[in-house]
Formats: sequence, structure tokens, C-alpha cells
Amino acid sequence: MSGRTRLQSFGVDMDALKAAAFELSPDPALVVDAAGSLVAVNEAAESLFGQGLALLARGRFRAALPHGSALVSLLNRAIEENGRVRERGIQISLFGLPPFEADGAAAPLGDGSVLLTLSVRNGLGNERNAHEAAGLRSLVGLGRMLAHEIKNPLAGIRGAAQLLKSGAKAEDVPLAQLIVEETDRVRRLVDRMEAFSDDALPTLTPINIHQILDRVRALASNGFADGLGLKEIYDPSLPPVPGDEDQLIQIFLNLVKNAAEAANSRNDGRGEVSIHTAYRHGVRVRAAKGQALRGAPLEVRIQDNGPGVPEHIRESLFQPFVTSKTNGAGLGLALVAKLVAGHGGLIDFESEPGRTVFRVLLPIAAPEDAIS
Repeated sequence: MSGRTRLQSFGVDMDALKAAAFELSPDPALVVDAAGSLVAVNEAAESLFGQGLALLARGRFRAALPHGSALVSLLNRAIEENGRVRERGIQISLFGLPPFEADGAAAPLGDGSVLLTLSVRNGLGNERNAHEAAGLRSLVGLGRMLAHEIKNPLAGIRGAAQLLKSGAKAEDVPLAQLIVEETDRVRRLVDRMEAFSDDALPTLTPINIHQILDRVRALASNGFADGLGLKEIYDPSLPPVPGDEDQLIQIFLNLVKNAAEAANSRNDGRGEVSIHTAYRHGVRVRAAKGQALRGAPLEVRIQDNGPGVPEHIRESLFQPFVTSKTNGAGLGLALVAKLVAGHGGLIDFESEPGRTVFRVLLPIAAPEDAIS
């Protein structure tokens, strides 16, 4: 949504010019309401903290700040003095990031809300990107190591187990079959880890997103979502997206599968999953490697009425090995996030008991690349 729409939706009274200045400011900017909740952020803030508003706004902003925080003091001064105040060299620790130093400014907006802007001093973005890159390199290295060191022995173990099974006594056959099944399970895990080691950019061609979603629905209806209420709410006028067909299928098949499992866990026969598409004017995301903001207005939402994402894993849900499933590896959503980023898009979610929504935002194909 545009800066103005985003701000007005939270009751902040700004005209179009001020809203545009907020949204397009190169400095991170946040709006904190009178109750201490974070109600709006601009693109620069989302880029700095690596999260969208839906994630950043969970809980009360003030309550998340440590006791004696300079940011709390800055917000209080702006309200008490009823004017713009500044503070230099503030030490800030927010949203799980390492502490960093910034100059801060706060200004009351007249309705109890305060506009907070930050000017980062020590290049947090570069430091954070370096940290993330180091983590990704470690994961890539792990994937390659697993593929090289485990796949070949696994093949030998599986072959030996099949030979044992063919000549085993009746009572020993289940044990041999267990070895086969477990080696297959480990092989699948290694294959998924190996996917992280492929850091080549996807080959993008214009694709009708509804063709992708129809394929996903067909696979789901004949498999894990059989018997589940599955509906589509599509905007048929959407333009094509630049995408890799196989990767887009993988992205949405994974999301729909997770949604179906959550809906089925109700165990009352009333589980539902819906797939929505829409065009969101003014939505932009920051491309990889610090490139400029780019439009990503095509939205796909996967919604279920399951129990919701557990609170304790919400902030790290897209990190590898984070899962709420008893037998899950915690790689599905991490790989989804990687593939979405490779398409120049953004993935986010919001969740509460009875309603969980995963939102994928994607760019649209240039007119000259349109499907004929």
C-alpha cells in the first residue's frame, strides 16, 4: 500500500505530501502511538530491521525496549516538550539486532503519536548484511558438505538393506524396511539442504501467477488437502510476474501444504484454506545486494483457520531449522524465503488462533516481456 494509505489506516492525520515524505525518506522512520504500539514504519525502517510492519508491530513497542532506554527518553521528551527533540549517539537494540549507534529525532503528531527517525552512524546495514551473508555461507557450506559426504554412503546403506530384506526371515523384514525408509528420509533431508547451496539466480520469464496457483491447487486437492475446504479468490486482471515456474510452484505448494496441515489439525472437519490474489498499488521492496527499491505489487495470500503459529517461533519462522512440527526439519519456510527473495519479492505473515495469513509480494513483468 502507499505511504498515505498505510498511515491513514492507522489513524495518523497526514496529507499526501507528508505521507510521501515519510514513506520515501532515506532515514528509517517509525510512528509510535499513545499506547506505545508501533503503528507505521517506512521502507527504510523495514529494510534496516529486515522485517515488514506486520512483524515489527507485534506487541507494544515501548514494552520491548530495555529499562532506561534512550529511545523511551526521547519519545517522552517529545511529548512533554510538545516539539521536535534530538539525541545524538543513542545506543539502540531492537528486534533481535546487535546493538548499534544512531542519532535519533522525535516529534509529536498531535494525536498522542510520535514520529521517530533514526540516522544510523556505524553502517549497521553493511554489518547486518555481512552477518547474514556469513550465516548463509555457513548454510551453503553445510548443504554442500552433506550432499558430498552423506549421499554416497546412503545409497550403499539403502542397497544393502534391500538385499537383506530380500533374503531376510519374515520377522526381520520390517527391520530391513525400516532401514530403507530411514535412509530415504535422510536423503530427502539432504536434498533440501542441498537446495540452499544453489546460489545461482533463477531464470525469469513472464508467467501467469494463476496458472501456477491452479497447478498447486490440483496437486493439493489430490494429495495433502484432499477433503479440506480449499477456495480461491482471484483478481483475473493481474499482469504476469517474472518467475521461474518450478520455483514458484515450490513456493506456493509449500505454503499451501503448511496451511492445509494447520487447518487439518483442528480435527473438527471445518478446516479451510483460501488462496487470494490482488494488486497492491505502491508496494515496493528492496532488492538484493543493496539495490534500489522496486515495485512488488502482485500479492498472493495463503490463509488458513488453524491454531496459528506458536508465539515463541514467530520472530524466527523463516530461519533454518525453526519448526513447530514434531517431525519437521525446519527447512521449508527458510527455502521459501530464499526463493521469494530470488524473485525480487517479499514474504510476510500474520497469525492468531483461527487465522493465519502468509503474504507473498512479487514484481510484475515489464510490458515488453508480456505474455503474448
